[in-house]
Amino acid sequence: MVIIIKAFIFDLDGTLLDRNSSLKDFIEHQYNRISDLHRIDKSIYVNRFIELDQRGYVWKDKVYQQIKREYDLSLSWEELLEDYINNFNSHCIGFPNLHELLGYLKNKGLKLGMITNGFSEFQIRNIEALGIIHYFDTLLVSEIEGLRKPDPEIFIRALSNLGLQPEEAVYVGDHPENDVIASRNVGMKGVWKADVYYKETFERDHTIEDLMEIRSYFEHILKE
Repeated sequence: MVIIIKAFIFDLDGTLLDRNSSLKDFIEHQYNRISDLHRIDKSIYVNRFIELDQRGYVWKDKVYQQIKREYDLSLSWEELLEDYINNFNSHCIGFPNLHELLGYLKNKGLKLGMITNGFSEFQIRNIEALGIIHYFDTLLVSEIEGLRKPDPEIFIRALSNLGLQPEEAVYVGDHPENDVIASRNVGMKGVWKADVYYKETFERDHTIEDLMEIRSYFEHILKE
C-alpha cells in the first residue's frame, strides 16, 4: 500500500521559534528597562535567568521568585512575571526560512498543524508575533487541551482535527522524547530538528538542521 503524506505537524519552541535567541533578547531588554535590576550585573542577571529557566521547562514564576530571593530586589516577582508575560512576544525570533518553508508546504496542498506545550494565551501571542498563525489548519496548546506532550492523545487529537491517519503525517520537533519518539509511537513519521543539547541516541525518521531541509525531505518522500 502506498502511503501519501498529507500533513506536517510542528512543535513551536526550539523548532519554529528560536527560543534561546528570543529569551536572551527579552532578558537583556527587560534588564535595560527596569532600573531595579541594575543592582545586579547585567551578564550575571542574564546568565542566572537562563540557568534557572532550564530551557523553558521551569515556569517563570519560579524563576523570578528565586531571582528576587537571591538579589533582594525591590520589585515583586509578580511584577517581573507580568512584564515577561506582556512583553516576551515582542522579542520572538523565528528560525531562518520559517515563512519560506510554511509557504512552500501550503502551496503543495499540505495541511499544517502545531502542537505546543505551554500556557494558551502566552503561546498564542508568540505564534501571532511570528506572523505564522494563518498557515495552520489546527493548533493545539497543552493548557487548552488538558494534555501535554508526550501524551499520545494530543497527537491523536491533532490528527483527528486534520481528518488524517497517523501514517499520513510527519511530526517535526526538537525534543527527542516529547516530539520525535512520542509522534513515532502513534504511527507518524518523526523528524528531529537537531539540538546540540540532546544526545542523538534515539530513533527518528529524519534529521534536519535548517527548516528548509524539510522541503528536500518531502520531495524525497514523493519519489519513493
